[in-house]
Amino acid sequence: MRIAALYDIHGNLDALEAVLADVEAAAPDLILLGGDVVLGPFPAETLDRLLALKRPVDWIRGNTDRVVVAPTIPDDDPWRDRIGWVAERLTPERRAWIAGWPTTVTHEVEGLGPTVFCHGTPRDDAEIITPITTEERLREIMAGVEEPVVVGGHVHVQYDRRAAGKRIVNAGSVGMPYERERGACWALLGPGVQHRRTRYDLARAADRIRACGIPRAEDLVTTLLTPPTPEEVSERFERMATAGSRS
Repeated sequence: MRIAALYDIHGNLDALEAVLADVEAAAPDLILLGGDVVLGPFPAETLDRLLALKRPVDWIRGNTDRVVVAPTIPDDDPWRDRIGWVAERLTPERRAWIAGWPTTVTHEVEGLGPTVFCHGTPRDDAEIITPITTEERLREIMAGVEEPVVVGGHVHVQYDRRAAGKRIVNAGSVGMPYERERGACWALLGPGVQHRRTRYDLARAADRIRACGIPRAEDLVTTLLTPPTPEEVSERFERMATAGSRS
């Protein structure tokens, strides 16, 4: 089986449309949506587009998907206003459906073997793994994971590393990547691991985000157009992880 892994779309419809054109050209057997699908400027439209796909699709629930459909939003959540805005744009039926997405799925991938797909880690949708996570911490995270290959997202940085007896792959982010080169990031798995980047009209996407009504839209635009580097993000996430924060 060959799988196109699309993670962290974050409601960026322009990025998604561009990626899906490349995915169709690659002709995978399955499209794997690895979580954090809707929290962004075009939540309902993003779901509409994905539900219209003709290829087989698997859905994984990410930490922001979980938060968006939770009964209440914590008062101290820094994305509280955006979470509420997105939740209002999802029907009760769709909210219930998202709440039921699995947190992991496993597939036999051509050339890779049994591969578990998760959002953060196989045990926690908000747990952090970066390119610089220590072997010691990874051994603890991967304890009990049987599959030799683990594919995740969450930190919006593409990488492919071998550690703790596993091959650990991050597919990157379609909607809000933290990379030096601009574009929408995803991965094609089978027979190997191919990190892909799809170029699209960022200026048009930024204008559409500004006009959509999401709270603090300009902050999203700034991150889209001038993201932090992978090194900056990895160091910041590692500090959060070792301090006990997982989001």
